[in-house]
Amino acid sequence: MSDQNESKLNRLLTGLSDTGVVSSRWLRAHGYYSSLLARYVASGWLVSPARGVYMRKGGSLEWEGVVSTLQRTEGLSLHVGGRFALAWLGYEHYLRLGEAAVVTLYGPDRMPGWVYKLPLVERIEHCGKGPFDLPVIPFTDETTDQALLDQALERREAVQSGVLVCSTPERAMLELCDQASDAGGVYEVDALMQGMATLRPQRLEMLLRHCHSIKAKRLFLALAERHGHAWFSHLSVKGVNLGRGKRSLVPGGRLHSKYQIVLPGDLDEQLG
Repeated sequence: MSDQNESKLNRLLTGLSDTGVVSSRWLRAHGYYSSLLARYVASGWLVSPARGVYMRKGGSLEWEGVVSTLQRTEGLSLHVGGRFALAWLGYEHYLRLGEAAVVTLYGPDRMPGWVYKLPLVERIEHCGKGPFDLPVIPFTDETTDQALLDQALERREAVQSGVLVCSTPERAMLELCDQASDAGGVYEVDALMQGMATLRPQRLEMLLRHCHSIKAKRLFLALAERHGHAWFSHLSVKGVNLGRGKRSLVPGGRLHSKYQIVLPGDLDEQLG
């Protein structure tokens, strides 16, 4: 191997964490062409866990490393949100068993096809833009923590993959409310709401004003009021569009008279 190619290999390996992956698109853009990559693979420096993506030989393929690549290397505004963010933030004991292994990502950018081909333990799912009309910001080092918090996003340390951007509990809860489509989804949100004693009303007010999902807002408010957390009395819905008419999540359920949303009639029994 020439000195130039050896130097390029060293730069590549230095930049790859033990759980990191790198796409062939990024590699081509930085001068690593197919013939050179084939040589790296043949020499045992790199492996290809799926077509279009490479990682360090002996590395461990983990969801954190994949998300880190999407956010940092690929420059995509895709954050960990919804139910998986809540599990990652420590609320997994409120979530339905057997369903926490789906990494839910939100954002306007399209997910590369190679993500779906990776042999991960977890499945990565793109949930679209989500229910908010907030501005899209890049997840670069130049983006401050405050700029992220203004969107109800935050940086969180992943043990082996550095810092990832994820939803705050307030945003993740509303993202989960938007995904709820049946009684099981309502039970899950209700169980989670029971443990949400430290949500920030100011942040919630901002999110509710920027949320375009009437269902998500009504469900969140109905269940938040039901559990009577201290922060709820400080929450103002002035300027929040709650729409008109009834919304029904479950047939034959019970209408919440204040928020005009039909919820399961057996919430108390489900909460146990």
